[in-house]
Amino acid sequence: MTNFNPLSKILDDNRLTGPNYVDWKRNLTIVLTAKKLNHVLTTDPPVLLGADATDEQHEATKKWHEADDVAKCYIFASMTNVLQKQHEGGPTAKDMMVNLKEMFG
Repeated sequence: MTNFNPLSKILDDNRLTGPNYVDWKRNLTIVLTAKKLNHVLTTDPPVLLGADATDEQHEATKKWHEADDVAKCYIFASMTNVLQKQHEGGPTAKDMMVNLKEMFG
C-alpha cells in the first residue's frame, strides 16, 4: 500500500492474514474513524430513493456510497491477496467485515 497518509502505514504494517484479525480490526477502526468513514461499518446502506426524493436525500445517499467505496479500498488494501480474491464483489464494507468476523473473529 502506498503511504499516501500516515494512517495508511498502520494498515500496511499490519495486513490481515487471518490469525491477526483482532489486531487488524482495531487498526482498521482507528484509520476509518480518523478518516470519518467508520459509520459505513455500523449502518446499512441507504434505501433506494423514490422519484420524490429530495436533493438532500440524493446527496446523503451519494456520500454514504462514496464513503463505503473508500472504506472497502482500505479493507482490501490491508489484507492478503488471497483474502482480497475471496471478498471481491462484496456489496458493502459492512458485509465484508461481517464475513471476516465469521471467518476469523
